[in-house]
Formats: sequence, structure tokens, C-alpha cells
Amino acid sequence: MKNEKKITARKLTVTAVMAAVSFILMLLEFSTPFAPSFLKFDFSDLPALITAFALGPIWGAAVELIKNLLHMPFSGTACVGELANFIVGAAMVLPAGAVYGKDNTRRGALIGCIVGAVVSAAVSFPVNYFITYPFYAGLMPMETIIGLYSAIIPAANTLPRALLIVNVPFTLVKCLVSTVITFAVYKKLSPILKGKNSPEKENKA
Repeated sequence: MKNEKKITARKLTVTAVMAAVSFILMLLEFSTPFAPSFLKFDFSDLPALITAFALGPIWGAAVELIKNLLHMPFSGTACVGELANFIVGAAMVLPAGAVYGKDNTRRGALIGCIVGAVVSAAVSFPVNYFITYPFYAGLMPMETIIGLYSAIIPAANTLPRALLIVNVPFTLVKCLVSTVITFAVYKKLSPILKGKNSPEKENKA
């Protein structure tokens, strides 16, 4: 019983720390020349993905939730942006962590990340279409929003096209970047997150 409480306490501590790191990374968001300026790129899903691998998918989703709760006071989207960010982020880390939990190998990690990236990118379309952009339309005309897209990519001249041509690939790239960095650092961070003295052994298959 004491050992179980100790493990749970450690998981809570690790989750809190990783959520804080994720929140800081979220504040360091930046624009790219390939998307409208309001579409920001950041690395805040990285700590959540690492946590999902180390502790399990639910803990990774918890990092996404706490990160967005911390970000609410700094946002001007009336929590709509945070809700969308949580849904899309959780759509990445939940399947990725679940697949890796069943196949604790490099192959399992890769498959999990690919599945998570595809799910997250797919989920981003309805989330943006039904949640995010209806809110933005209350702040500026939809024609203006679409104009910002079509100024960069002329084919993105309707909201569905803009989301499909820009937002979905944008989300996919963000997820894949997190995947690459996770593969680079996870093996070294894993023993620290799990409270072990030596790196976890993974099958090479």
C-alpha cells in the first residue's frame, strides 16, 4: 500500500513538473511563414508525449489539461483556444501512449506516434470548424480570416479548404516534430521520470 502511494505521488509530481514545462513551451509559441500569423507553432505537446510514454496515456493527457488550465489567464480566447488545444493534444498523446504501452519497443513508439499524429491531425479539422473558428468569427469577419489564408495559399479560399490545406498539415507537422524530439531524448529521460537508476531497456524490433 505504501509503495503504491509512493508511486502515485511520484507520478503526480512528474505530471505537475512536465505540465509546467509544457506551459512554458506554450508561452514560447511563434508564427511561421507558411500559415496565418494567428496560427502558432510551439513544442508544448512534447512533455505530454514523453509523459504518456513514461507513465501512461492518461498522465500524458493530464499534462495537456493542466497546461491549458495554466494558460487560460494569459489567453484572449475565452478558453475556446485552450479547449481546442486540449482536445487536439489529447488526441495525439492518448493513442500514442496506449500503443506504446502495449508494445514497449522502438517500433511500438514509432507506430504509436504515427497513429497519434494522424488522429490528432484528423481531429483538428472538426475541432477548428465547429469550435475554434466560430469563436474567431465573432472577433473578425470570416472573409478576413479566409483572406489571411488565401494570401499565403490561394487555394485556401474557403474555411474547409483552409483547414484541410493548412491546419491539418500544420497539426501533423507539429506532432511529427514532437515525435522526432521524443525519440532523441526519451531514453535518457525515462529513468528519471520513472525513478529508475538505469535507462529502460527496449527491444529493437
